[in-house]
Amino acid sequence: MPLGERLRAEGLHPSLVAAALTQSRLRGKAHAKLGDFADGMLFTAAGLEQATRLEVGAHHARRYRDAGLTHVADLTCGIGADALAFAGVGLRVTAAELDEMTAAIATVNLRHFPEVEVRHTDGLSLDLTGVDGVYADPARRTGGGSRVHDPASYSPPLDAVLAVRERVPALGLKLGPGIAHRDLPDDARAQWVSVDGDVVELGLWFGPLAPEGPGRSALVLRGGQPHVLAPVEVAHAHVGAIGAYLYEPDGAVIRAGLVGDVALDVRGRLVDPTIAYVTSDELQATPFATAYRVLDRMPFGLKRLRTYLRERGVGRLTIKKRGTAVVPEQLRRQLDLRGDATATIVLTRVAGHQSVLVVEPVGDELAGTSAPGGS
Repeated sequence: MPLGERLRAEGLHPSLVAAALTQSRLRGKAHAKLGDFADGMLFTAAGLEQATRLEVGAHHARRYRDAGLTHVADLTCGIGADALAFAGVGLRVTAAELDEMTAAIATVNLRHFPEVEVRHTDGLSLDLTGVDGVYADPARRTGGGSRVHDPASYSPPLDAVLAVRERVPALGLKLGPGIAHRDLPDDARAQWVSVDGDVVELGLWFGPLAPEGPGRSALVLRGGQPHVLAPVEVAHAHVGAIGAYLYEPDGAVIRAGLVGDVALDVRGRLVDPTIAYVTSDELQATPFATAYRVLDRMPFGLKRLRTYLRERGVGRLTIKKRGTAVVPEQLRRQLDLRGDATATIVLTRVAGHQSVLVVEPVGDELAGTSAPGGS
């Protein structure tokens, strides 16, 4: 008998059974973001969706601690994931949440941290007397779950949160990584963050939270290790011929507009001025891109590609693309693959021309090679 039916048969109220099963399901999903902490927490679906991953939240918290701050106001605490990270490094936290149920859940989730006070209120109305750092993660979805792309439609609006830095200069914001560069304040340190290849957020840091000063950077977390890419000088990467290796920059690097810096990092060049692929004649260890060995290259053409793959007995094909309108699944059907061999192709523009690169991932060759790190 399914668990829900069994619990109801034992006399538990259906609404209580539904709530318990929902929490069990959300806790299971929360492990990907919060690890074992999830086992002692309560969740809402929306709160979990917006909650910061624990390892990313720890980096945020260290920014506040390293800036010498002691009392942080979290204006939009949600279920309390960021407040938990702040308290974990010894900071006092005043956490505000506008939704009453979510505020109650945050109170439960933060019950083991006496230095955290959760208030059911509009965070923008908080008295910031004695607060030396502010954090906010504005909601970027409508009540129906659709994404909001206009910063003026965030909850609270981005401009309203930015105005807080006039009272407390040490302001940190978590935003969606897709926000346009033109919408970012000139005085912000904008840092795009990825975790094991998944771009998860954009952090905006102001005042003492940005000791490196305004600008753009990428925080790449791979296997729990942090690596920071920031332009030391203007990167003048040139465009050149395909070399022995192709590098696919991390998504956070691309969002930050630092592909040219990766090209310099691997002693390479761009394959096209408008495409985020880098090529090099040598293999260089870097946490900021995935390396592939280039096996072959040809102009794009369905008949030519089909013949090439059939001659090699390719039945399983990984298709990567950038700068082309080709739909991978549609192309896969048109190729009518047959055979037991595997292959990886990259569809992209090379010096303005649609091209196919046959590549293979570089794996063990880079194992044990030290890569540049950061904080």
